[in-house]
Amino acid sequence: MAEVEVRRSKRRRRTVSAYRDDDHIVVLIPASFSAEDEREWVATMVARIERRERPDTLSDDDLLRRALDLNDTYLGGLAVPESVRWVTNQNSRWGSCTPGDRSIRLSERLQRMPGWVLDYVLVHELAHLLEPGHDECFWGWVDRYPQAERAKGYLLGWSEASAVRPPSEFEPVD
Repeated sequence: MAEVEVRRSKRRRRTVSAYRDDDHIVVLIPASFSAEDEREWVATMVARIERRERPDTLSDDDLLRRALDLNDTYLGGLAVPESVRWVTNQNSRWGSCTPGDRSIRLSERLQRMPGWVLDYVLVHELAHLLEPGHDECFWGWVDRYPQAERAKGYLLGWSEASAVRPPSEFEPVD
């Protein structure tokens, strides 16, 4: 995620704007905004800038091809999905898998995230085609993805920053 600089202005009353300045994003807000208003507007404006800069969204066919490549690379070709698609109704999960029909559904929120995070969620869901639960064997498959820990941290941070409770599968197990 880009570094963000927030600039408060006493002359600004209601408008919020943002722009990219080299390697960081500048968000301009009224000085009267509360800390909560600032958090909400910064998240909104950063998402707009990043969405505008991102290439077109992957199609469902692109997702399936990506999942098949990840399966071959990290899971030895053992977890072949029948379908992979974006969905709009997953607000408390990043993805889901139905082993019975070998379908994977990904939250459209992932469209705004780096590719290595999307790949982690795909590997996570592909691993459910091999192991349905979240036991040690399951995590052994998932951890074959080299950026698994980094992606888990990214998703936890995103959830915290967005005040979204992370799925229980991301909570530490004692």
